[in-house]
Amino acid sequence: MDAATSQFVRQRAGNRCEYCHLPQNFSGLRFHIEHIVARQHRGPDDADNLALACPECNLHKGTNLTGVDPDARKVTPLFHPRRDRWEDHFALVGGSIVGKTPTGRTTEWLLGMNTGDRLRLRQRLVRLGLFA
Repeated sequence: MDAATSQFVRQRAGNRCEYCHLPQNFSGLRFHIEHIVARQHRGPDDADNLALACPECNLHKGTNLTGVDPDARKVTPLFHPRRDRWEDHFALVGGSIVGKTPTGRTTEWLLGMNTGDRLRLRQRLVRLGLFA
């Protein structure tokens, strides 16, 4: 990927993960530019198919396009940062990301958004008024 495309994707995302919304500047790891639809599934390399993702979201998502809604137990599409509005599918409650729709619940669960260091960091940032 060329530098201009990389810079465009990072700026478009506001330098935060397009899935869990963690800001890049509060992470010790460089965020990945990932294919929303993986190359394995014939996803193109153009900017409309690229998203900025923290390493944890990217590694959990892998090549998945769907997951199983933990409530309805039905196969459900994952959140698509170019087609879906984050606010339609997720809510932030005290630092935890809550899925509001089947897509939101499935994505939150599959990507492990409310586990480990990401949850603790997000809770700390919310308390400090640095995450909204």
